[in-house]
Amino acid sequence: MATAAHCTIAEVEELVEPGQIDPDGVHTPGIYVKRIVRGATYKKPIEQRTVRPRPGA
Repeated sequence: MATAAHCTIAEVEELVEPGQIDPDGVHTPGIYVKRIVRGATYKKPIEQRTVRPRPGA
């Protein structure tokens, strides 16, 4: 989507120096990003898997 967008905004948890992140871990290359916004607070809710027994199992 970033390649087709007129303006791409990346919201990040923290800013790091170039070269500190493994290139394979980058989802959107910087060439497509026009703006960077540092998020103030992040809540990281963890999905909880609920497992119930199957009928007849």
